[in-house]
This record gives sequence, C-alpha cells and structure tokens, in this order.
Amino acid sequence: MIQFLRDSLEAHKMIELKNDRYLRALLRQPVDVTPVWMMRQAGRYLPEYKAIKIQAGNFMSLCKNAELACEVTLQPLRRYDLDAAILFSDILTIPDAMGLGLFFAEGEGPGFLSPIQCRADVEKLCIPDPEDDLGYVMNAVRTIRKNLDGQVPLIGFSGSPWTLATYMVESGSSKAFTKIKKMMYAEPATFHLLLDKLADSIILYLNSQILSGVQSVMLFDTWGGVLNHYDYRLFSLYYIQKIIDSLIRKNNGRRVPITLFVKSAFQLLEDMAETGCDALGLDWSIDIADARRRVGHKVALQGNMDPSVLYAPVKRIEHEVSTILEGFGYGTGHVFNLGHGIHQDVSPNHVGVFVETVHRLSGKYHQ
Repeated sequence: MIQFLRDSLEAHKMIELKNDRYLRALLRQPVDVTPVWMMRQAGRYLPEYKAIKIQAGNFMSLCKNAELACEVTLQPLRRYDLDAAILFSDILTIPDAMGLGLFFAEGEGPGFLSPIQCRADVEKLCIPDPEDDLGYVMNAVRTIRKNLDGQVPLIGFSGSPWTLATYMVESGSSKAFTKIKKMMYAEPATFHLLLDKLADSIILYLNSQILSGVQSVMLFDTWGGVLNHYDYRLFSLYYIQKIIDSLIRKNNGRRVPITLFVKSAFQLLEDMAETGCDALGLDWSIDIADARRRVGHKVALQGNMDPSVLYAPVKRIEHEVSTILEGFGYGTGHVFNLGHGIHQDVSPNHVGVFVETVHRLSGKYHQ
C-alpha cells in the first residue's frame, strides 16, 4: 500500500493538460470546439492494434500487460486529433477478479467458467481489492498517465452492477436475458445481494482508478435498456446512484466528471440526469435536440452518431456530423462520440474524416 501511494503521488505531479476541452465540456464550461473521442477507440479496427494483440497472445494478456495496454491506448492518438484517451481494459475485470473465470472465445465474445447460478454462488463472492486483485489495471493507468504527458485527459470506466450481473448470470452476452430475469423476479433478495456486492466493488475500483490517475470516469450500463422503467429504477438506477454518491469527485485540484451511458434509454433520461452524474451518454436512437430539451442544464451530453455511419462515403459522414452538431445547437456541454463502440471493420481513414469534421464544423457553435 505504501508503494501504491508513492506511485500515485508520482503520477500526480501535475503536468499541465495541453488539451482539457473534454473535461471542460463535461462540466459545461466554455470550449473553442466540440471535443470528440470514440468508445472503443483503442482497438480492433486499427492494424497496429492487431499486431500488438498478436504479440500479447490474447486479449486478457494484453489487458494485463501495462506497457502493451499503454501502447494500445496511445495508438489512436497518434493517428487522430482526439480530445481524450480511454484506458484499454474491459468491463468484466471485476467479475474475473471475483473468481468467475473470464474467457474470450474467438468470434463468440466473453464467457465465464463459473457463472452465478444460485444464492450460494453469490454469497461466496469476494469484494476484489483494486490494488491487489486488479493491480494490473492500476498499473496500466499509471503507465498511461505518465506516457500521455498531459496531451489529453485519461478516462477510466466500469460496467454498471446490472450490466456486469447480466454477464455473470447469463455466462456471457444474451439476447433474451432469461436467466438473469428469472433470478431477478424469482429470487429478488439474492439478486439484490449480487448487485450490492457489485456496487461496492465498483466504488473501490473506480476510486482506485481516480487515485491512480484517470481524470474522468464512465459507467457503462450497456444492458439497462432491456428493463422496464420500474425495474430499471429498482435493479439498476438505485445501485448507480449508490456508486455516484461514493465516488471521489475532486482530485489534484480538478473535478473528476462522471458520465453515465445507458443503451436504449430514451425513457430514462430524466431519471439518469438526477443521479448527480455530470454527463449522459446517448446512443443513436435518441434525438440529441430532444434530449437537450429534456435534461436542460442539469448535465452535459455525449454522443451520438451511429457507428455504422462510418461505413458511408465521406460526404455522408460529414452530413451526419453536421446534423448532430446542429441538433445540439449553440453553447457548451456536448462531447461528440459514437452512439456505441466503433465497429471492427471500419476504415481508419473514415475515422480521420469523422474526427476532423467535428472540430472543423463545431467552432461556430462556441463563438
């Protein structure tokens, strides 16, 4: 622990941020142009990433190697004028540290060797120690912060309790979510125990990321939209609120903004905006102008171009960027992003067009 504190203090010998427009936009402070980054910007659409993954051997080996995770995090910044870097990791690191045995089958996504099936499985789950059980993540954060050298802010993240639980109970991704909804409705006490343990784990995990050097955090509630409004409040939003209330909100003299992303959450915007987060991530199913009218000045907005637009010709990409910028309108509080993660077969050249267009067309909205 002493060495951890020393490393954290060393990482926090503040190098002045050369570009802080991402942090400023999240806090609805003035910016010169709309900041832009992409979910999954460090990853499989880049040939240089594929080469590093081969070197590492597999995805989790790459995540657990601080130097390689740092290299992958920095790769897109060398290609594009992005306004933020995001930690290269995975939302399922916490369940893995709880002993479920995370694995990635080629072409099939994540799975667990020991999924949650009953109350006894939940009761034996430990709360992972961030520096011991997830130390490789904190090592990656410290390494990335050092190598970023103040170029742009670093984003940390976690999955939400509900979203992590879906993978833990379903033993991977799902279309119908029958196993987790069966536990939710048939054994609510067991399910709340699972969510509570996950919330406590996420609080420790994100706070440790912040102390290790991330300058903003994001909560991914990817599967929140599969719940009805009542159940979302009961089984997801309640625990998200608990997390947000317990996070470090200021570090090294700067506020640490929190972004909440819930996929397919059009009916939940007002509830999400009341959690105390600084920004809401929007997918492409939500009209950004309507979202801004509904949340007012409570939160910033992040999003929300359909990642599939990046398959389109250049003129179509430029048109979509222009439409979204116009939809948000004048003033600060917008971070441009895709409505979900970038697809693996997108042309890197089209990504360059996307990033350049956001900066080129957005200046007039900030005069």
